[in-house]
Amino acid sequence: MKKLLIFFLSITSLLQAQKKDITLEDIWKKGTFRADYMNSLNSMNGDFYSLLNYSKEGSTVDKYSYKTLEKVATIVNSKDLNGIQYIQSYSFNNDETKLILGTNFKQIFRHSYTGTFYVYDIASKSLSLIGENIQEPTFSPDSKKIAYAKENNLYIKDYSKDETIYQITNSGKKNEIINGITDWVYEEEFGFVKAFDWSADSKNLAYLRFDESKVKTFSMDVYGKDKYPSQHVFKYPKAGEENAKVTLHIFSLNTNKTAEIRVGDYEYIPRINWTKEANTLAVRTLNRHQNDLKMYFVNATTFNSSLILNETDKAYVDVTDDLTFLDDNSFIWTSEKDGYNHIYHYAKDGKLINQVTKGNWEVTSYYGINPKKKTIYYQSVENGSINRGVYSISLKGKNKKLLSNPDGTNRASFSKNMHYFINTFSDANTPNVYTLRNADGKVLKTIKDNAALKETIAQYNLSKKEFSTINVNGEELNMYTIKPINFDPNKKYPVLMYQYSGPGSQQVANRWNGSNDYWHQMLAQDGYIIVCVDGRGTGYKGRDFKKVTYMNLVKHETEDQIAVAKKLAELPYVDAKRIGIWGWSFGGHMSTNCLLKGNDVFSTAIAVAPVTTWRFYDTIYTERYMRTPEENPSGYDDNSPLNYPELLKGKYLLIHGTGDDNVHVQNAYRMAEALIQANKQFEWGMYPDKNHGIYGGNTRLHLYTKMTNFIKNNL
Repeated sequence: MKKLLIFFLSITSLLQAQKKDITLEDIWKKGTFRADYMNSLNSMNGDFYSLLNYSKEGSTVDKYSYKTLEKVATIVNSKDLNGIQYIQSYSFNNDETKLILGTNFKQIFRHSYTGTFYVYDIASKSLSLIGENIQEPTFSPDSKKIAYAKENNLYIKDYSKDETIYQITNSGKKNEIINGITDWVYEEEFGFVKAFDWSADSKNLAYLRFDESKVKTFSMDVYGKDKYPSQHVFKYPKAGEENAKVTLHIFSLNTNKTAEIRVGDYEYIPRINWTKEANTLAVRTLNRHQNDLKMYFVNATTFNSSLILNETDKAYVDVTDDLTFLDDNSFIWTSEKDGYNHIYHYAKDGKLINQVTKGNWEVTSYYGINPKKKTIYYQSVENGSINRGVYSISLKGKNKKLLSNPDGTNRASFSKNMHYFINTFSDANTPNVYTLRNADGKVLKTIKDNAALKETIAQYNLSKKEFSTINVNGEELNMYTIKPINFDPNKKYPVLMYQYSGPGSQQVANRWNGSNDYWHQMLAQDGYIIVCVDGRGTGYKGRDFKKVTYMNLVKHETEDQIAVAKKLAELPYVDAKRIGIWGWSFGGHMSTNCLLKGNDVFSTAIAVAPVTTWRFYDTIYTERYMRTPEENPSGYDDNSPLNYPELLKGKYLLIHGTGDDNVHVQNAYRMAEALIQANKQFEWGMYPDKNHGIYGGNTRLHLYTKMTNFIKNNL
């Protein structure tokens, strides 16, 4: 028996030896582990969807059948369009007889861009220019008009009147007034760019106007390749500073007049949506603390407003797009008011009809409703907070059904009529598998299964990602561990901890991850144990778990990571003197804090693009969790590493992109200066003109080479 065991172990070692080790070039240069993804599809009327496909010759918008997944038509081919080689975006009108095609995009911020846009008539195959350097062109519901923004003003092009262009605002001016497009902080934190919306009868256009004239500017040097740098100057309200003054307006196409709409006292208008009643606009407002959300219905003729819904919270209320109006103008809404995020059905007067989903678990995505069947579709963590399942349930909260795998992470993309959905499944050991399913969850066809990637992965030394929990500070925290492939419990190993830790976030999830996972696997090959723990303040475990960090961002989160490190240090196979931590953005703030406040357990840290004081970050994000610096100075300062650089004992690598418009490089420069004045040695790397993602060309390979060398030299 002993000889057999030795033989088995020898064969196992030989098989492992024959497998390849992951290299940085595999991850960041060769694309060795690049997964096969589905292009983002656009659900069409009936049982069809469309895809934007690219080739060396150009691009096409193609129509496919959900039933067969076969292409049934090419709607437009860029080869047939004069002056357009590649279509970068497209959108249909309501009856799908016309398309808006976009090209020549120029990035503004993370989600915003200008471009050249055209109208394409499918029947006549004719192409006409809407405009150059414009933003967010949008068909009216009757398809006769297109609204768009240009240079901070709003325009309407009327195709029923010889393509007459109406300029409906004229106050727009850079860094002063914006009409119909959001400012930097709304785009980044409320997650939308287009701040205008057509009424269902195409008679009114509602829009937001941003007066940012009193908002302070932030400037970044752009080094480029010229002799002299240029400056990128934009309005950026930092915590406690003045925001843009946002007002709501309705332009009437019948009267050619604009009315400013009053909806009570507020600081923010994070959403506007026309309801099923063509004359009724839904407007959501928030106070500056973001703990008092109101939804009003506005009459577009009288301009009177009625308060329909009011949600309050001791901490903050999240803004989502989970709002659907039914034919009777009742609406679907999500809220965590019972302690967990759930789906609710309200009458059009704001009275609660019923709570659709219930339980000590979170609804993580709301997909929509089939109004004929009165069936709602959603994603949740009912099978444990690290898993995601797709479910259906009746509008009355009955007949719940699981439509996907119970384990792993499942995401659904539904057809417009809710008859079909494409399910994307992955788990920690399985790359994305795409299946077509009917509304009952029956698998009709496997679309893509990443078989080639699975074969590639099988050639490499990959360790299993092990999920568990760890009890610290009175909480059972989700954890995963990646051990070396030839792990020996009798040996001592260094540990590298990874985390993000931001409010409502999640890193410990049973899903296939990308480049960071491969990098962690590469480090595991070299004898490091990788550990990731989601501490207090992260998501999908209920309101109280998430919001315990309110007013003290990174305090509890730092305490949890330090406590975890101390528990790991007690394990017989962990080298207690070699525990490091790294993170990006919020995670970079965390890794910096942990190295300083946990200097008795952490020996090494890497911080990429970190916040180093919340005083430097924007109003909406920061004040949502911290209120203003004037109201909460200790919350801002007690957990800012700028205020205790003398605590640094270990090895520290600080990295930032100088073109980061989100977490400004100011954070890194001030951290560096604090450490210099405390006479603390550290390493750092600046990436010229790179934004918060620090990518482009050879950048990521260089970045991860630098981090790898730092870890090998210091941990």
